[in-house]
Amino acid sequence: MRDEYDVKDAKKNPYVNGLKKQITINIDVETIDYFKQMSSETNIPYQTLINVYLKECDKSKKKINITFN
Repeated sequence: MRDEYDVKDAKKNPYVNGLKKQITINIDVETIDYFKQMSSETNIPYQTLINVYLKECDKSKKKINITFN
């Protein structure tokens, strides 16, 4: 490692807006099982599938239809 670095021409990280934030969330076991099944079919991690679905909901401005059984 160098003792000093010249950063005067450094550029801002272009991926900074794509960063993710870790959270804690409670999700029903059935919902997790659903995404884990999809994960095994697609070889995509289930957390990624959940994120993609939520992002799709956000982009399409999907409204939630809440029904309690």
